[in-house]
Amino acid sequence: GAQQMGCQASRYGRPEWLLLRFICPDRISYLFNHHVKAHSMENATFGAGCFWHVEHVFANIRGVRSTAVGYTGGRTKDPAYEDVCTDKTGHAEAVRVEYDPDVVSYEDLLRVFWQNHDPTTLNRQGLDVGTQYRSAIFYHTPEQKIMAEKSKDALVHSARYKSKSIVTDITPALDFYRAEEYHQKYFEKNRMM
Repeated sequence: GAQQMGCQASRYGRPEWLLLRFICPDRISYLFNHHVKAHSMENATFGAGCFWHVEHVFANIRGVRSTAVGYTGGRTKDPAYEDVCTDKTGHAEAVRVEYDPDVVSYEDLLRVFWQNHDPTTLNRQGLDVGTQYRSAIFYHTPEQKIMAEKSKDALVHSARYKSKSIVTDITPALDFYRAEEYHQKYFEKNRMM
């Protein structure tokens, strides 16, 4: 309740914002909206090759509250890493990013996505080959879909990849299966960066 939103109980035992309602309805409306909006997070999900590197990049962006690596975009329910590596489940290695849109925008996250992998290699990033390493944006809202398509279109028309096609999939974010714990924050756990 109110205690979780950071409101202090008054000497009457009620949170101050509840008492303010009787004193100043505009003030309580402001306080309530400020607390709710300031703390509403959004999700973004990206596939850009091996999820260890992708997670590390997104985890270090100001405004990103949390990241998780996992599998999405496939046919098998609750796959294990070994299943995904067979190239038979249809899943991509992906990173789910929880972020504060008041601090970092979805457009900013898209820029980071495009800058940190090669969107022209089909089912491959560097030495990692297979459908699980495909370039993909998994959108959570219609607005994210529009922004993702616009950013892809801008990249297609830029000089960055003149003679290459952008092969990035833009598909709905469906079930996300969190990867095994040893994959979470892999670079930090193994002091790789």
